[in-house]
Amino acid sequence: MSKRRKSQRAAEATPKRAKVRDVFVPRPFEGLADEPEWIALRELVPAASAPLRLTGDLAAEHADRSIVLATVLPMAAPAMARADGTVFVGLQRHQQSGDVSRDLAESLLCALRTEPGRTVEVPPLPGPGPRLQDLLADGPLDVSMHDGFEFWLEPEAASDPTVQASLERANAAVYPTVRLSAAPAAYWCQVPEKAHVRWVLPDDEDAALDALARLGAAGTLPLGDNTRFAGMFRAHGRLVPVWDLPEDVPAGEWEDPVTQFAKRYAEALADPTPLDAAGRRSRQGLLGRQLTLR
Repeated sequence: MSKRRKSQRAAEATPKRAKVRDVFVPRPFEGLADEPEWIALRELVPAASAPLRLTGDLAAEHADRSIVLATVLPMAAPAMARADGTVFVGLQRHQQSGDVSRDLAESLLCALRTEPGRTVEVPPLPGPGPRLQDLLADGPLDVSMHDGFEFWLEPEAASDPTVQASLERANAAVYPTVRLSAAPAAYWCQVPEKAHVRWVLPDDEDAALDALARLGAAGTLPLGDNTRFAGMFRAHGRLVPVWDLPEDVPAGEWEDPVTQFAKRYAEALADPTPLDAAGRRSRQGLLGRQLTLR
């Protein structure tokens, strides 16, 4: 038998892996009670965590496991199964499909199937299957902000020099971030030579854009003196306005300005009248400064 014929027969005998079709979902967190907060933790916040609760048969099967949502895990891993049984799911990761919710659900399921203390293997494209909305008992996220990533560690790992060195490198990349109480999913942060407030708006993009355009036409987009409306970006189907702030003013000083802006925004959002010429020009200007994050 020729080598070519042998190769053909070998190929025919080898089972083929089903091709996974990727599907883009523009609002992966739609339907979750805290959709803007999920977006904020994925796109804005360096170090934070929140407990998650399973639902249905999954909750009964894994009643002894604690589930924790983390902004990012070591080496941007999608999930981690600690030796103490705690499961961590990372929001910010290297590989992702077009449906972030499906990715996170698969990471969670893979971690639950992994023996505690072992490395969790997660496929880059999970294919069809349950999403977060199918696995979790929905409700507001109880977010804990962290100055670093020590929350990853089990007590016995804290004394490991290699672990400590890795942790120090990760902590060096964390910029100061404060969750504001003035509005849900609003965060103050300080980066070199700048400070910002960034707020994930909970409303339909077109309605939110019209409201911001009304405020822009009225000259009330800034948060106050020495602040500047820097623009906005789109993230997972929601708008995120950004303000530049004086770097030497602490986060707590922006609670009242953000509260006042939220009131102006709510009034503009409720205005049923069509945009006038000034509002339309303002809208076009805002669109010109808009970026999109997947």
